[in-house]
Amino acid sequence: MKCQKGQATVELAFSLIFLFLIFFGIIDFGRLIHAHMALDHAGREAARVASVGSVDIEQKARSAIRGLDESSVGVSVSFDDPAKSRGSNVTVRLSYPFELVTPLIPQFFSSDSFTIENSTVMRVE
Repeated sequence: MKCQKGQATVELAFSLIFLFLIFFGIIDFGRLIHAHMALDHAGREAARVASVGSVDIEQKARSAIRGLDESSVGVSVSFDDPAKSRGSNVTVRLSYPFELVTPLIPQFFSSDSFTIENSTVMRVE
């Protein structure tokens, strides 16, 4: 029988690579869900402010974001009726560039970042 010293070490090295990729993938997925939920919350807050007639809609959207870089968030507000009449709709669109931290995964995509977008529509009161 041949010497098999180090066989377990080599097997452990191969399996640890996959375990670390899965571990970091779970972390990235959690970060992605957090960013999506933060944008959703900020969009609802900004749409509510816009629907009651406040002027600081963009500031409210940025201040409602928790755990993300506020300066990287793109905010767009549009009204169905330019006069902002009662019963028309206001749409708040938020976008955020998300970067993956998992090693090796960005090599399978065209870039290591993509944009998360959220849109919230509310009726003007």
